[in-house]
Amino acid sequence: MLRASRAEDRDGIVEIWLLASLQSHDFVDASVWWKAQEELRTRYLEQARIWVHEEGGELQGFIALVDDYLAALFVRPERQGQGVGHALLQVAKGEARSLHARVFTENEPAVRFYRRHGFIIDGETQDPLTGHGQYRMHWFGA
Repeated sequence: MLRASRAEDRDGIVEIWLLASLQSHDFVDASVWWKAQEELRTRYLEQARIWVHEEGGELQGFIALVDDYLAALFVRPERQGQGVGHALLQVAKGEARSLHARVFTENEPAVRFYRRHGFIIDGETQDPLTGHGQYRMHWFGA
């Protein structure tokens, strides 16, 4: 089930973000993600519109939008590749005429995911938190 997030989802969202970040961004020292949890909880999640994918009372993934910026799309590692991310991205596409995102250049599965869903790479930048390269990716709508 896809739905707008509620206040009681916050811990589950942070848990998914941490687990998925550790798994898909293993090229970044794990301490970065552990340290960033509180800032995610207290700063970033407050600014975003968030939807969650829930099954059997357990959150499986979430997506966060700030205007047309796709700030986060994370799925539990054991549920990746099973349509959760696709379903969440469809919600975001329904909310915006275009979307942009930043994706680590070293996260090839995520780059392929976004390309399959119509995003193009329109530049490259450096992530200020990790120093790793990121693609700027854009979806221009249907």
